[in-house]
Amino acid sequence: METQSAFYQKKVLILGLAKSGFTAAAVLHRLGAFVTVNDAKPFEENPDAAELLSMGVTVICGRHPEGLLDEGFELVLKNPGIPYDNPLVQEAMKRGLPVWTEVELAYRISKAPFIGITGSNGKTTTTTLLYQMLELDSKRPLIAGNIGTVAAGVAEQAEKENVIVTELSSFQLKGTEAFRPRIAILMNLYEAHLDYHGSYEDYSTSKFKIAENQTQNDLLVYNADQAEVAAFAERMASTKVPFTLNGRSDTGASADDRFLYWQGIPLLALEEIMLAGRHNLENAAAAAAAALLWGCSKESVIQVLKTFAGVEHRTQFILEWNGRKFYNDSKATNALATKNALEAFPSGIILLAGGLDRGHSFEELRPYMTRVKALVAFGETAERFGNFARECGVSDVLSVLDVDAAVDAAVGLAEEGDTVLLSPACASWDQYKNFEIRGNAFINAVHRATALYTKR
Repeated sequence: METQSAFYQKKVLILGLAKSGFTAAAVLHRLGAFVTVNDAKPFEENPDAAELLSMGVTVICGRHPEGLLDEGFELVLKNPGIPYDNPLVQEAMKRGLPVWTEVELAYRISKAPFIGITGSNGKTTTTTLLYQMLELDSKRPLIAGNIGTVAAGVAEQAEKENVIVTELSSFQLKGTEAFRPRIAILMNLYEAHLDYHGSYEDYSTSKFKIAENQTQNDLLVYNADQAEVAAFAERMASTKVPFTLNGRSDTGASADDRFLYWQGIPLLALEEIMLAGRHNLENAAAAAAAALLWGCSKESVIQVLKTFAGVEHRTQFILEWNGRKFYNDSKATNALATKNALEAFPSGIILLAGGLDRGHSFEELRPYMTRVKALVAFGETAERFGNFARECGVSDVLSVLDVDAAVDAAVGLAEEGDTVLLSPACASWDQYKNFEIRGNAFINAVHRATALYTKR
């Protein structure tokens, strides 16, 4: 890690604003860097740009000027969502300029160590579980990254006594260079975000960057049940700490059909863990391992596992109405996440699904579609999802415009004992800016529709 003074009078170009770009620009400006921000959105529609301008940051909005890179920049820091085939990004790399995401900046300016969590699924739940365990045990954790708090802003304020628990996407990790967490957690790896990465190889390579700079003094907590993840772990210099759900093990965290174990000793009976589902048991095992490695007491770990009920938009219980239960799993943006949600409910599911059509298969849902009583499909994939459900033997299939209409249809279909589950298996971007907005639309529609039916 570098000192914050390393950026004094350094000339930095920031591509893209949103939360990460705005925070990185403000942090670098306070560190004395010469910052220029370039964002495609017109200035009059860009309050973040106006605020940065008032601070004295150079701002160029609404266009990407030719020759922008001729201004002598030493570093380009881009919003994670900007793809690498962007012409400015391509030109910067061609010129040999470092192209980072703000996670790299956060690492270089932080006085505090990092714990990094990545994987195709389970990142947010694992990150939150781990944070709560560390917090309960007075380990002074800070939470950052893809979970919603920009890492650079957290790192700027962190002290050496803190630990920054950081959820990391493949987009963020691809733009790192020296990033080295004291503990890296690799949950799992499945095909995802190929529209951004272009190939599974690029996606997996980006995920693996979480541990590539680690030494034997660092720890890698990894999913030993996935052959590809286990093979990657073996290649790393880190000290390896596996977790497995395939029976009791004397190393790392493990689980059988009765207990969660730590180093072969029972930690907690599975029936006492609040979160349901095999995927959440993976999350619990990984978080418990990292917390115990950081010095947390078993009592703190156990208490959190007994009481933690989940995070927003991840199999989030909303309400029970006339014997029907409603769950928001809007964060399920791929088929694997939806499979995990379906696995948690034995039968009687009214599934609300659909969204952006990336062309990916729904096949891994097939064994669990017997639990689906009815499908209400929406968005770009509505027709394709509906055809798949009929192939799987789901006789009651409806296609509607959006989540609001899907809730109305589901409330009409659901009977006492049924579960209405929003678990889209698709990204939200065809109709909603992000999965949070989609999830909130579901929550609001559930409250509206159930209240309306109650009045009838």
